[in-house]
Amino acid sequence: MADLPLRTEPVPIEPATFANVTIALAPPMARYSLRARDASLLEKAIGRKLPSEIGAISDDALMLGPDEWLLRLPGNTPLALGEGAPVSITDVSERQIAIVVEGASAVQVLQGANPLDLANFPVGNGKRTIFDGVEILLIRETETRFVVEVWRSFAEFVWGTLVKCASEG
Repeated sequence: MADLPLRTEPVPIEPATFANVTIALAPPMARYSLRARDASLLEKAIGRKLPSEIGAISDDALMLGPDEWLLRLPGNTPLALGEGAPVSITDVSERQIAIVVEGASAVQVLQGANPLDLANFPVGNGKRTIFDGVEILLIRETETRFVVEVWRSFAEFVWGTLVKCASEG
């Protein structure tokens, strides 16, 4: 039996390219789930400012709820921690992956299985939502670039649905 390349990601490494959109696996990143009733305690613990509005992104952190943030850092960047405080900081780097949907048709592709009004979804914002029945975090980085954060166990399904939406568009 021939040696097959080891596939470590649940989606193809090579991007799926269509006329007006590309679907690609984002580079690896460190992800931290941050929780605290008092954001200032978290800010002191991690040494960075956190956004104060749900959906807002600031300094690589996305505010998901009144006491919950997701911090996304490039590569395997470790999180330097300050003094101890009553906060929860959990490394969730391996729990999920990011898929980038980029191009002039990105909104239409994502709209194929997502209920949000993505034409009016602000740049620099993120939110929990549903994509074809799967919970995702959707981040709009530019007018034509979105990042879909999805749990690894659902990544292959979401990838396939994205490709299907792109091929039908």
